[in-house]
Amino acid sequence: MESRRKGCLHGWLFYTVCALALFATDVTGQIRYSIPEEMAVGSDVGNIASDLGLDPKRLISGKARVFTADSSEYIGLDKENGHLVIKNKIDREELCGEISACSVSFDVILENPMELYRVTADIQDINDNSPVFPKSKIEQEISELAVLGARFPLESAIDPDVGLNTLQKYTLHPTDHFKLNVQNGEDGSKNVEMVLHSPLDREKKQHHNLILTAFDGGKPQRSATVQINIVVLDANDNAPVFSQSSYKTSVAENAAKGTIVTTVSATDADESSHSIQYYFEHATATVKALFTIDADSGEVTVMGDIDYEKNKQFKIKVKAKDHGGLTDSSEIIIDVIDVNDNKPKITVMSFSSAVSEDAAPGTVIAMINVQDLDSGENSKIACSIGLNSPFKIVSSLTNYYNLVTDSGLDREQTAEYNITITAVDAGNPPLSSKEILNLKISDVNDYAPQFEQESYQAFIAENNPPFTTILSVKAEDMDWGTNAKVSYILIDGDLNGAPLASYISINSETGVISTEKSFDYEQLKSFKIQVKAQDGGSPPLCTNVTLDIIIQDQNDNAPQVLYPVQTGGSVVAEIVPRAADVGYLVTKVVAVDVDSGQNAWLSYKLQKATDRALFEVGLQNGEIRTVRQVTDKDAVKQKLTVVVEDNGQPSRSAVVTINVAVADSFPEVLSEFTDFTHDKEYNNNLTFYLVLALAVVSLLFIISIIAIISVKIYRWRQNKLFYKSAANLPVIPYYPPVYADGTLQHVYNYEMCGTTDSRMSDIKFVRPYSQNTLVSQSRLGTVQREKTEQENDVLTLEQKPPNTDWRFPPNQRPGPSGQHRFHTLQQRWTPYEKSRAGARPEDAGAGAGVIAGTGPWPNPPTEAEQIHALMAAANASEATATLGPRYNPQYGPDYRQNVYIPGSTATLTANPQQQIPQQALPPPQALPPAEAPKSAQTPASKKKPTKKDKK
Repeated sequence: MESRRKGCLHGWLFYTVCALALFATDVTGQIRYSIPEEMAVGSDVGNIASDLGLDPKRLISGKARVFTADSSEYIGLDKENGHLVIKNKIDREELCGEISACSVSFDVILENPMELYRVTADIQDINDNSPVFPKSKIEQEISELAVLGARFPLESAIDPDVGLNTLQKYTLHPTDHFKLNVQNGEDGSKNVEMVLHSPLDREKKQHHNLILTAFDGGKPQRSATVQINIVVLDANDNAPVFSQSSYKTSVAENAAKGTIVTTVSATDADESSHSIQYYFEHATATVKALFTIDADSGEVTVMGDIDYEKNKQFKIKVKAKDHGGLTDSSEIIIDVIDVNDNKPKITVMSFSSAVSEDAAPGTVIAMINVQDLDSGENSKIACSIGLNSPFKIVSSLTNYYNLVTDSGLDREQTAEYNITITAVDAGNPPLSSKEILNLKISDVNDYAPQFEQESYQAFIAENNPPFTTILSVKAEDMDWGTNAKVSYILIDGDLNGAPLASYISINSETGVISTEKSFDYEQLKSFKIQVKAQDGGSPPLCTNVTLDIIIQDQNDNAPQVLYPVQTGGSVVAEIVPRAADVGYLVTKVVAVDVDSGQNAWLSYKLQKATDRALFEVGLQNGEIRTVRQVTDKDAVKQKLTVVVEDNGQPSRSAVVTINVAVADSFPEVLSEFTDFTHDKEYNNNLTFYLVLALAVVSLLFIISIIAIISVKIYRWRQNKLFYKSAANLPVIPYYPPVYADGTLQHVYNYEMCGTTDSRMSDIKFVRPYSQNTLVSQSRLGTVQREKTEQENDVLTLEQKPPNTDWRFPPNQRPGPSGQHRFHTLQQRWTPYEKSRAGARPEDAGAGAGVIAGTGPWPNPPTEAEQIHALMAAANASEATATLGPRYNPQYGPDYRQNVYIPGSTATLTANPQQQIPQQALPPPQALPPAEAPKSAQTPASKKKPTKKDKK
């Protein structure tokens, strides 16, 4: 039996290849196969490569694949041999239901180039389903008074197969009271009912058991049975009768639950007609889920969600039954009205997510399939994309579209596109769906960098420190990635003969321009440079821009007074006649400022004036004019101080002093301005300088008091020590030799008369000391006091030069470090080149005729001479008074320190105004005979200095 079934299946297994020559620009063609259902997985459907005339290698190179709109793949593609095979088991009844013509459609897509083939597989039915009754047992009540020919409808068996494989006939056993009546419906269905052909007698037999068998027409034949139990009821003369043999109505899909579809009614001639009950007869599960009937009123209402796409029409059998068991049947035909409740479905079959910006128009970006499950006008679809887009939709087949480029692309304007594909059906109201495709545009280096400005202008203040940032330039490249990486380069050039790079530098990455050195506005006011921005593409693109750098002036120069000219030694005065009227132009201060702008705007102000009420200065022009009439009471000598100030921040100024003489004659002016240059200078801040002077004077006063006290104490100790040791010291005269370092050979004594102003001082040259003259150290007064005491015969001693054989040994020779130095008046000496006092020592001693008393100094005394001198000291105690205290050969007087200060640049000068020429020192005269030394004076015998002497 099983082998016979397989043979039958192979008999059904046939497929017919119909190559429909439907060739278009985008679809190569269509092909149709016919296969039976329930084929095993992996079964061969057909060789699509040979049927379409394709090379099997083309399936591999073109990446052939199967595309189905509903994403259910029953048939797959074996690319290796080009065969279509069963991928999933196909059940025709599940796939198509009651529809006899059943098919599966799919598309085969090839790439490089892109091709599409439409394949349709017709599914042939096989007898794989047996008839099935809805109930395993049928209960039927029939009145015994049922008339012959009464019909009793039975629930038909259900066979999901179609054609010959579906339900074909019924048989009933036994047939002693009933026989079958089978009627064929318009849709091919079979309605079965029992017909009473023999009267029933309840008293004879109350129950009747019948067997109903249903057969299909397949090979092998399949059948189903159901048991019918008939209960004979007591007499009921009239059966209910429907008002219509069939009820036809319609309902819109998605109708709300509870919506009344129709109402059926039946009448009964019996008195109990009000007790008629209505039922659905042989209702399917779908009908039971969607509709319900009220048993008493006969109203048919909606109780589920009706979908036109699943069920377009419903045929429901309805039965009316009275209380006696008599029934009548009718049919309700419900047509479902399509409502536009399904949006179009967009399926992207192929899509390139990136495309180069230099892609040619017409390049295919995506292949799209659009479907709408509605019908009629509601299923008509229009597909479109947004306006102002460089793309367009092109229809290739029904419900198939290609997205292609319509014009050139520019990534710099639009780097990516969100392409919105809109599908709209023709329903009322129309429904639409959208699909967004994100398409990226790959970059090509087609744009050069662009600066933010066509030219730049920067300002920098002069005197800037090096490496000061001037400004930052920036260039944008509309390309992307490496093509958009911008580098900044300073174009070479010269500025004032030097490379431009020595003035300016630029950061190649950030574009920050900074200085390399400090600028001076007075030397360089502005200059221009060029900067190049270059991208990193291949080949690179570049753009140049000009930068105008302007140096801003800073107030770093003070005003310069051109007139009146300020001189250090001469006096320049402006003369104002006493008859000058108000507004008389005295003079004009002319000044300039090398700065520029407001830094060079000058204003003139009168800072100080002898008489502020007499003069004024113009704020802008610097003209000095009289404010009032000049009178005789006005002083002849007027001094004006004018401040010239610029307008910088902070401001700088210059001060000019102008001497004005209010006089009518020049001699009068000359007499007043003779000593004008020695006038005290006015101070800008008088209070500050007064306080400072007071502090300095106080400090000097304290220092002077301390110095005077220290000197007094020192002199008192010196005098005390002198009188204690004067009687024990011998007189050892010593004459220093001629030194080669320029030490003078003469010791001069001067009388100086000084004033508070050293330039008015005078010096008298009294007479030179001879080489053998010793000055007493017991009188430590001034030169004037020394001279007075000499006139009073207090102490004057001149000794003759000692014996040339009297010498000091070299180890006892006195030097500049002697403990007790010879005290005389400190003088300022002029170097030999500038001195007028006499000739150089070497010149004085070079000639043969050396003046008496100035010859060569003897050598130091020998040891024998020292002993001889010590022995003679006992009888000549008076001579020791001329020497300092504690005199011994180790501490001989240092004559060099008393007459010359080596390296001193001080000069003896007279008053420059008097310009009294100094006379050369007179040649030394013959020395008078030495007088006997007098005894030393005691402090009590000293003459008290008078007030005149102190001055």
